Amino acid sequence: MGKIVITETFTDQADCVLYSGDTLDLLRSIPDQRIQLVVTSPPYNLGKPYESRLDMDMYLEQQKAVIGECVRVLNEHGSLCWQVGNHVKKDGEIVPLDMVLYPLFKELGLKLRNRIVWHFGHGLHASRRFSGRYEVILWFTKSDEYVFNLDAVRVPQRYPSKKHFKGPKKGQLSGNPLGKNPSDVWEIPNVKANHVEKTIHPCQFPVELIERLVLALTDEGDWVLDPFMGVGSTAIAALIHHRRAVGAEIVPEYLQVARQRLALAEAGQLRIRPMERPVYDPTEKNGSLPPIFVEIGRPVQASLLESLADYSTLGENNDENRL
Repeated sequence: MGKIVITETFTDQADCVLYSGDTLDLLRSIPDQRIQLVVTSPPYNLGKPYESRLDMDMYLEQQKAVIGECVRVLNEHGSLCWQVGNHVKKDGEIVPLDMVLYPLFKELGLKLRNRIVWHFGHGLHASRRFSGRYEVILWFTKSDEYVFNLDAVRVPQRYPSKKHFKGPKKGQLSGNPLGKNPSDVWEIPNVKANHVEKTIHPCQFPVELIERLVLALTDEGDWVLDPFMGVGSTAIAALIHHRRAVGAEIVPEYLQVARQRLALAEAGQLRIRPMERPVYDPTEKNGSLPPIFVEIGRPVQASLLESLADYSTLGENNDENRL
């Protein structure tokens, strides 16, 4: 595999753009309608190390400015996915951020296609309310004509051999042989201390969460934008599936980790949790799939007459753990 082209400013010649600084500065440099998918998890206004706790009205104004630019750069067939949880006030009252942000997206003409519930089994333990174990992804499109590759993200049928028992389809499989629609409730472990992808970021995306969105809502070669890039999970998910990635990060340490992870992926040494791996069940006797190594990079064309379609993306040892 050849090296990917990483730049610090937006250019169509790049495979990946990692901008160090304010996301609005990056967004204003991207031409209109250049992006196929915007996917991010913005700051929740909780006073994390990478944010300052703001008055809610001021927080929404900041979000409005970023969302407006994201919509400008999104193409007519593109999608925007905003992953959020709850803002917790100092007195313990919670504010569901998807509810307060939804009007901002509607004002800009976007259409909500799904409110995806991301369920996970671990998190902070509450003593005066039920412990939070889910967040949401608001999936919007810019128009009624949008990319949706359902077959790319189907999951195994619960009863794959089930057949129609009567009628004109009697004896035929009742479900899609490629698998079923994953629905709008996704059970994917969040990245905690013992997760294979864990870095220094306190609120890190699991790569498999973004992979599902990338595969379903983009095609190869498309641009995927994360305005709050963090440690680069969105870039990794995009690049391993032959998309291009662009994002901004204001914390230099996080951007450095993103670069390190991309370097490991170029060398085929980055481990991630595979999408096919079920959530751990201690009663399951068959165990679970181990982490996999992923590799990113451009296929190397050895001669002018060689077809890229003939060139394998696997390493010389044909390692089955590589993507």
